[in-house]
Amino acid sequence: MGGVGLLTIFVLAVFVGFEVVSKVSSTLHTPLMSGANAIHGVVLVGAILITGVSSGAVQITLGLIAIVLGTVNMVGGFVVTDRMLRMFSARRGEDRR
Repeated sequence: MGGVGLLTIFVLAVFVGFEVVSKVSSTLHTPLMSGANAIHGVVLVGAILITGVSSGAVQITLGLIAIVLGTVNMVGGFVVTDRMLRMFSARRGEDRR
């Protein structure tokens, strides 16, 4: 597949992802965020594997950027999920109203 085909798939994926995420209600955000974190973990492993077999400097640089951004995205997702879950959990000895 050529560069134009890959770029077309990327642009379509961005539009579809934006439409899907923007339609999610706030009550479903935390469960979907947990699922998205699992998917990001798989994507991160894929980026590591692809970067490991790349040979050119440009490919390695882009792969390292993808790994760093993917790691930040995944860790940030877990932090947000943890904070949201702590908001809704009852603390010991405290009456939450």
